[in-house]
Amino acid sequence: MIRRDVPLKDYSNYKIGGPAAYFLEVSTREELLQGLKEWQGISSSFPKDKKNIFVLGKGTNILISDKGFNGLIIHNNIPGIERRGEDLVIGSGVLVSQILSYCIENQLSGFEWAGGLPGTVGGAVRGNAGAFSGETKDNVKEVTSLNLDTLEEKKRAKLECLFDYRFSFFKSEQGKNEIILSVVLSLKNGDKETIRNSIQEKIDYRNAKHPMEYPNIGSTFKNVKVEAVPENWKKELTQYIKNDPFPVIPSAKLLFLANVKGKRIGNAQISEKHPNFIVNLGNAASNDVKALIAFAKAAVLEKFGIELEEEIMYLGSA
Repeated sequence: MIRRDVPLKDYSNYKIGGPAAYFLEVSTREELLQGLKEWQGISSSFPKDKKNIFVLGKGTNILISDKGFNGLIIHNNIPGIERRGEDLVIGSGVLVSQILSYCIENQLSGFEWAGGLPGTVGGAVRGNAGAFSGETKDNVKEVTSLNLDTLEEKKRAKLECLFDYRFSFFKSEQGKNEIILSVVLSLKNGDKETIRNSIQEKIDYRNAKHPMEYPNIGSTFKNVKVEAVPENWKKELTQYIKNDPFPVIPSAKLLFLANVKGKRIGNAQISEKHPNFIVNLGNAASNDVKALIAFAKAAVLEKFGIELEEEIMYLGSA
């Protein structure tokens, strides 16, 4: 089941990334178990740094190095949406857009905030993805995962997932060794047209405000908690506060005021449309993106004394 030297740019929303030394594509729990047992045999004599495993969904929110990944990539396509009353049991490889379509057709409300959110539900849970004052944790009831070493399954209730701002247990040092298999989302009955219109509003907003015409991986930086703003800037920046879902200063506004919009290195560019997006204008290199991230962070630090924190994550060598 495991393939060698698979180009990861084909699996990245950014269209950036070198090869995976080993690559496993799975659509069922049984395929996953079979592949992991095969990997245990292949990697038994490997040094520790070559036994690394990373679970990849739709390649959003992640910058993959052009040097690739010297370990095993598991490409998660586990499907399935099953309704249980007002709950949905969803395979972790299901796209958020597919869940939203299901919600419209089945008149289930509460997930509208995710309109236009890219990626899979597994990825959304892992990073507690959020938008429009909503977060994935708002809907999660239970998460089932598999330990990649012991192959044991574990069910966790919402509180056990340790959700925080763009964070969950599965993003922690302890949890990164688990792959999410399925997620139970808690919703409520609603009106079909009201749900559809609310979702479409979010999609239209994204299309109007975000650079969807270029490959990108979403917001580069987390928004800044108000308490992290230096005292000498609080008065001036107060006008930009929004709830996300707690009071923050949008990183996009700080980047705009730091005058980094449009900066280009190679074929990567800080978007003219939305400066918290770095877009691939065509065959951009991962190091071009990293250089722009460093440039943007330095500009905001110099102007405001605020150190931006990446929302995206890095995979592979620099």
